[in-house]
Amino acid sequence: MLAVLLGGALLATTACTAAGQGPQEAPASGSASSGELNVFAAASLNGVLTDLTADFEDDHPDVTVRLNFAGSSDLATQILSGAPADVFASANPENMDKVTAPGMAAGEPVTFATNVLQIVVPEGNPYGIASLADLADQQVKTVICAPQVPCGAATQKVSQEAGIKIPAVSEESSVTDVLGKVMSGEADAGLVYVTDVKNVQGDVEGIDFAEAGAAVNDYPIARLAESANPDAAEAFVALVTGPEGRKALADYGFGTP
Repeated sequence: MLAVLLGGALLATTACTAAGQGPQEAPASGSASSGELNVFAAASLNGVLTDLTADFEDDHPDVTVRLNFAGSSDLATQILSGAPADVFASANPENMDKVTAPGMAAGEPVTFATNVLQIVVPEGNPYGIASLADLADQQVKTVICAPQVPCGAATQKVSQEAGIKIPAVSEESSVTDVLGKVMSGEADAGLVYVTDVKNVQGDVEGIDFAEAGAAVNDYPIARLAESANPDAAEAFVALVTGPEGRKALADYGFGTP
């Protein structure tokens, strides 16, 4: 009788394990192999992170990556307001600091890329712009980023370095908005990152200027402490900061930290 009872208990345990309900069979919560991953990233990272996301999802077919691109200041505000983000990639340390200061980042952010500004003009450069000083001309309709956005803060630095004031017709909330206005013909010139111009060659032209080195933007990335999928978040950060990520960033024109 005892043998029968023991045998029944063994069969019950085996059945439970086979059904995936035993402790060693339970899937790890937040595993990099499954679930959703919300990545909040600076607008200037759109192209390269879209490409890297495709590679990431190939390696982790059960993970769905949701990319949210916007100005870094807007993204920081969203995160501080409780938006469900797992990874934050900012176009400058200042906006990352807004998130790390209250302890919302897991560990120290990693700087993974750099970027500098370039003047963007329509193809053919109809106003013959050759330097940053040319943007001080009231006849040139120039668009720039708002000061709270990383590209706007960089614009202020290079303008101070050149000793000029740019009479901008509008201040945009992201670098892609500036680029869009130049591409659509709404503006004669704008200040964007060299990577943005590189990604749309043929539609616009980029003009280097001497003062660009006064405002080199560092790009930090971090997993967020309240991530619902920490393993996938760590894997994504590792991809961006690792050899494959560095190569992709270089292909898109980003510099090395």
